[in-house]
Amino acid sequence: QVQLVESGGGLVQAGGSLRLSCAASGRTFSTYTMGWFRQAPGKEREFVGTISMSGHNTDYADSVKGRFTISRDNAKNTVYLQMDSLKPEDTAVYYCAAVSLGGGTSNDQRQYHTWGQGTQVTVSS
Repeated sequence: QVQLVESGGGLVQAGGSLRLSCAASGRTFSTYTMGWFRQAPGKEREFVGTISMSGHNTDYADSVKGRFTISRDNAKNTVYLQMDSLKPEDTAVYYCAAVSLGGGTSNDQRQYHTWGQGTQVTVSS
């Protein structure tokens, strides 16, 4: 089963950018739909975005649409989350996750069976 490790989190001012990476172990990365989720203090974990196995299809939460971009490099076993125009309300621990769907995308965190440890993103005002 794939294992996931996120990196790239940190402290950034409002309006700034960060790029998160999620590196996967194993040879089957290209068979997984990948998702990004986040959990802010005192709040439930929520969907951020998802990308299909091929990378051709993506979906985003309304709150990040137009500001965040998901991409993947199957040759490098890595999925990315480019975050632009960051806002203080984007402050959270960000998690990547994997699910075997056989195709398509998913915004339902209950479907995802493998999770990374998370990386902290803090946006100051």
